[in-house]
Amino acid sequence: MNEENNKIDDQNSENLNPESKSESTEKDVLPVIENPDQSESEMTADQPIELPKTSEEVLFVMNTVEKVKQELKKVLVGQERTVEMLIAALLSNGHVLLEGVPGVAKTLLVKLTSKTLDCDFSRIQFTPDLMPSDIIGTSILNMKTSEFEFRQGPIFSNFILIDEINRAPAKTQAALFEVMEERQVTSDNHTYKMEYPLFVIATQNPVEQEGTYKLPEAQLDRFLFKLKLNYPSLEDETLILERFKNDFAQKKVEEVNKVLPVSDLKKCADIVEQLHISSDLISYIAKLVNSTRNNGDLYLGASPRASLAIMKSSKALAAMRGRAFVTPEDIRDVAAPVLNHRILLSAEKELEGKTTEDVINELTAKIEVPR
Repeated sequence: MNEENNKIDDQNSENLNPESKSESTEKDVLPVIENPDQSESEMTADQPIELPKTSEEVLFVMNTVEKVKQELKKVLVGQERTVEMLIAALLSNGHVLLEGVPGVAKTLLVKLTSKTLDCDFSRIQFTPDLMPSDIIGTSILNMKTSEFEFRQGPIFSNFILIDEINRAPAKTQAALFEVMEERQVTSDNHTYKMEYPLFVIATQNPVEQEGTYKLPEAQLDRFLFKLKLNYPSLEDETLILERFKNDFAQKKVEEVNKVLPVSDLKKCADIVEQLHISSDLISYIAKLVNSTRNNGDLYLGASPRASLAIMKSSKALAAMRGRAFVTPEDIRDVAAPVLNHRILLSAEKELEGKTTEDVINELTAKIEVPR
């Protein structure tokens, strides 16, 4: 009886004090709006309040990416930002151009990343005498059947390293146009579709000019990112020496394991594709890219392909950082890698020593960031 009387007293006190009940309820239960663009006033009592399904999916992307990073850290020292952008490009289904002086681990980085993926790897060393047929393949005569058969070239792979891409002439570089953009190869009136994934990483040396060919703008535009590798810091270089002081043959490379099946990679890419980005941030991207076409410092601005590249890669970066939505910081972080090879400085600014990164930083600082 005493317990029943206490319950009745509690109910009476709540009825006499409705404000305290509502306050405690608001503190204990917070509604989760699945669509960030939808205001609270637009929600009705009939609409179910559910946790976003993307929370577990984003966690899956984070864990998958972390596995890859941990494998790379077995050998690599530093280059955290380059690794992050490389994985973001992979999740965005894009290609990467790595630029750096000899000896900064461009090729090693690519080979190690390929070892973490459970897919085919192919390496093509570009040379001045390389022909397009050496890349995409050619038709040869089968003496038994007296018919021509198409022999696939090394481009028919999943993870492709093109070493020293600027050492091959323009006609050979042009052989990559179709396969990088349309993910197919056409030969002798037959079209061959490429398997998923198709990830092309090319390297080039920005210093040496003898025996090299400048990449055409159409070729550069096929790359999602252009990443510039710099010299390691003093601390990182010391760690490199410590790590390999008793490993001249770099046997640690063999310790890198395959931790990313193609199925998991496809799942991560699908999650990234469905990640939320607000209309305000889409307008922000459009304004940023459009400003490159109306800038006195630039001879050539970025195309709509650059806008799409920023949107895709910012989504990937957001998922990798544990968010189910894109923020302005994600967009600013990918702006330079996406734009620095798609814009050209005017002759006057080149003489002044200005860089494309300087212009990109100025543009991102001028354009108002959505709140």
